[in-house]
Amino acid sequence: MNKGLVVSAAAAAAVAGALLIGTGISANPVLTPEQTLDRRAIGELEFSPDGSKLAFTVTDPVKGKARARAIWLLDLNDLNGGRLRQLTFSGASDGSPRWAPDGSAIAFTSDRDGGEAQLYLLSLRGGEAERLYGGKEKVESFRWSPDGARIALLMKEPKPDTRVARERDRDDGRVADKDDLRARIWMLDMASRRLAQVTAGWWKVDQIEWLPDGRELFAVATDHPETDQWIHRIYRVNVRGVLGSVPQAVTDVEFVQVAAPRGPFGSLSVSPDGRTIAYIGARTDGPEPHDLYLQPIAGGAPENLTGASLDRPIGQPRWIDERSLTVHVQRGFASTLATIGRDGQTTLLDDLDVNPTAYARAGGVNAGTLAYVGETVTRAPELYIKTPGARPRAATTLNKAWASVPLAVPAFIKYKSADGVDIEAELLKPVASKQPPAASNQPPTAINQPQGPWPFVVLVHGGPTGRWADAFEPWGQLLAARGYAVLYPNVRGSTGYGHAFVEMNRGDWGGGDFKDVIAGVDAMVAQGIADPSRLGIGGWSYGGYMAAWAVTQTARFRAAVSGAPVIDMASEFGTEDGSAYDEWFYGTPYERLDGFIKSSPITHVKNVKTPTLLLQGEDDLTDPVGQSQQFYRGLKRYHVDTDLVLYPREPHGLREEKHLLDRMNRIVGWFDKYLMKGN
Repeated sequence: MNKGLVVSAAAAAAVAGALLIGTGISANPVLTPEQTLDRRAIGELEFSPDGSKLAFTVTDPVKGKARARAIWLLDLNDLNGGRLRQLTFSGASDGSPRWAPDGSAIAFTSDRDGGEAQLYLLSLRGGEAERLYGGKEKVESFRWSPDGARIALLMKEPKPDTRVARERDRDDGRVADKDDLRARIWMLDMASRRLAQVTAGWWKVDQIEWLPDGRELFAVATDHPETDQWIHRIYRVNVRGVLGSVPQAVTDVEFVQVAAPRGPFGSLSVSPDGRTIAYIGARTDGPEPHDLYLQPIAGGAPENLTGASLDRPIGQPRWIDERSLTVHVQRGFASTLATIGRDGQTTLLDDLDVNPTAYARAGGVNAGTLAYVGETVTRAPELYIKTPGARPRAATTLNKAWASVPLAVPAFIKYKSADGVDIEAELLKPVASKQPPAASNQPPTAINQPQGPWPFVVLVHGGPTGRWADAFEPWGQLLAARGYAVLYPNVRGSTGYGHAFVEMNRGDWGGGDFKDVIAGVDAMVAQGIADPSRLGIGGWSYGGYMAAWAVTQTARFRAAVSGAPVIDMASEFGTEDGSAYDEWFYGTPYERLDGFIKSSPITHVKNVKTPTLLLQGEDDLTDPVGQSQQFYRGLKRYHVDTDLVLYPREPHGLREEKHLLDRMNRIVGWFDKYLMKGN
């Protein structure tokens, strides 16, 4: 797993006004679905080789079915002078900026020519971006060679002419796996602009990184891409035969295995001296990468640097020098950055003010300076700069309009589950907009409604190896703005609380995790926050599973919203992408079917009485559409009030503007229909 309605401005305003009926909240400005989409995302931070400049991307709010993304540049040597500027203006998706080793140019990907993302070069001396070669296949990733003479790319090979002709004639049957086009390594010579294919055969490559000598690559790859198991390995790939002008394709390149990590892994990073690979790997055999490992390139066993000393999910490893790295760390709802020495000594950076997501660390003239994107529930994402020994400072105001939007301020609480396990949760109480005096220049503020209990919705995150974080989440904020209390529990199985906590729901979906949800509901009822006669539950992916499971186990919830759920775990296993994840929890249905049946909502669908809204992308390969269809038919069989909303073209996460708006309006409308008094 871990994994439409057209709304005009006038109609949206009418809907927003209608949603206030029965809440007791005044019709002052209230958060709307349209506002929740009106946020700019910041990411893909990359310092120049000398540390003087930072390239990053800014993604605009979705319009139609696309989000424009541009590359921006910040000059760190002139922060006070406002040297922040946009570099690309294609109106398309420009991303993955990477500096040439001499700092003179930035290579990036773009779909500005109307097809798949291709590779471009932008000189810092000015002028238009140059497309580096002609082609149609999507560039999945790329890396400059250390001397800047070549760029290694990951890209699928072109369709054979015979296949193109067959597809044109609608004679396009294909053999699964055998006819699939796989990601290959390619080499682009920068002097001649000639491109050569480096790998072929059954090899599928997921990540590449150069060794400092520029003569070999490291690759995360497999020669059995047809399998549904975690069998990727780390290999050395000798590219000496594709130096210079790369005159022809090299298809007999040797893959030399360096390491075979157990379970899922990724985020390879090569040390500056070329002796060690850092990667994020699984503690045992799954279910997700969790700890920082160091693998000697010369061979030998990998060393887990953080399993015992930190025991929190690690990400984005970046070498500082041969002896230490910077990493991203999840800690409950919060996040931070940390430096970790080869001896395992860890220093957490606890003065970052907001929760970092993407980050980069400068070398050269600004050695030790950190750039990071930070946010909280009530502070929209911005770019921050922290120089050694100084407090962080915001370098952008790209989402400044959000400072005037009244949002529910969260309380982070803990409660005991049925077996005494501590569960951390975020609680939103209903808010009202308090308009400032006409002469005031101060923004409106969010204030708690003074009395409870309130209609109450518990939202469960995706995963189960996911978490709720101290960041804006639209479903709950929309509900809180309309008179609901909302609880976000990080139930057992969530990340951010140690690996043992992640493992607590292995083979037990719908068991202890469901008891964690119910314990949170009980705690909120006991505190006078939740109205026991007006309880709702919702979520997406694993959260959708939990909403569906809940209504098969209890009639306490008066309304449920289940998005992209798992309903029949056995049929999901055979039709989803990434079944190795589910195998870690339950084995395979071919050998251990009982567990799949026990934990599947479809097994208990005859018990459901709760009105349930099902939301599903039709092109979802993570939790395929058949899952929602099965539950919908079962609910209809037993005369449960239900709707199944299908979103064409949408994968596991919805992307198109009108679909996103439709989903949010339907969620609020469904809970209003069943939980608001007078409806």
